[in-house]
Amino acid sequence: MSRLLAVAPVLPGPAHPQSEITDTIGPLLTRSPATRAVLRRLHAASGVETRHTALRLDEYAGLTSFGEANDHFIRVGTDLAEEACRTALDDAGIDPGEVDFLLFTSVTGIAAPSIDAQLVTRLGLRTDVKRLPSFGLGCVAGAAGIARVHDYLTGHPQDVALLVSVELCSLTLQHGDDSMANLVSTGLFGDGATAVVMVGDAHPAGRTPGRPDDAARVPRSRGSRAARTTAAGAAPRGVEVVDTRSRLYPETADHLGWTIRDSGFGIVLSAGLPEVIAAHLAGDVKSLLVEHDLTTEDVGTWVVHAGGPRILDVVRDSLGLDEADLRHSRESLAAVGNLSSSSVLHVLAATLAARDASPSGGAGPHGVLMAFGPGVSAELVLLRRPPSLEG
Repeated sequence: MSRLLAVAPVLPGPAHPQSEITDTIGPLLTRSPATRAVLRRLHAASGVETRHTALRLDEYAGLTSFGEANDHFIRVGTDLAEEACRTALDDAGIDPGEVDFLLFTSVTGIAAPSIDAQLVTRLGLRTDVKRLPSFGLGCVAGAAGIARVHDYLTGHPQDVALLVSVELCSLTLQHGDDSMANLVSTGLFGDGATAVVMVGDAHPAGRTPGRPDDAARVPRSRGSRAARTTAAGAAPRGVEVVDTRSRLYPETADHLGWTIRDSGFGIVLSAGLPEVIAAHLAGDVKSLLVEHDLTTEDVGTWVVHAGGPRILDVVRDSLGLDEADLRHSRESLAAVGNLSSSSVLHVLAATLAARDASPSGGAGPHGVLMAFGPGVSAELVLLRRPPSLEG
């Protein structure tokens, strides 16, 4: 077993209204008035109201080189990762020198040495920290990251682990690409990062009370001095990661991913993706829960990757959930868009913050966190609040 002590989501720059982003990038994608009208309709129907971007909006017109875009990814991404890590470690009451394992994930930029290597010096991590950079898992990587850190901590129960996700989706903008997949994706994906602190079951930080704000922070913009935190109902023992499941659905690789071009990352996004999830999700969730003598009715909290309105509808309908079960996912999608691997972690932070503000709100102790990504793949994580946190 492992314990999740802190989740720190961060966002670059100010929030931009969806309509402003649409008006800015529309001329970069197409010269056709008819296609721009389609773009406006798609963006308006995305469930997204505002998004944050790594650069000023007026800078994207000149962003035509993969190399330049990737340089921005390294620069902005490293700054965001550092901020998220410092916040998460501070919230958890963990000194950077205590971190034993660092898992970094992104699918929107590349670097060698990877961003996690830069964090060692910036944060003051030990030079013998075990690092594992990951690329290619895409949107599923936030959930998969928790699962793989859990696997590590199960074998190293006295260790501290740090999961870091950085996704700067706006930097993958493809000028002149007016394909339906690109029109949809340019209205859906946003920029952000998250850090998560987890400890093994034998680590003292998982068993001793922490400060009142050590459970989670709501997202804050970079440079903001006043991050909102939960004032009461903190989680001194963290949230237990009980079990995980990984699924890869054969012959679905053409539904989601990248094509690598001279200009960078070109989106692969199929209209059939929701149907793939609908065909498998209920059975996958059941197989995870049944081993713990649970059913979906026993799950009090659902933490769902904000993949888009149709994805959330499929999750709701496949599992027989109420719309209230997806409130934090819908709100995250509206406020920041789909943040790829960081999306489910932002939803997790919001869920923990709301839970701590009302710890006796009636929900049962178990929760299921889920995300979906290229493959098509799915990752499920079974969570449980310790008895001391139950209302």
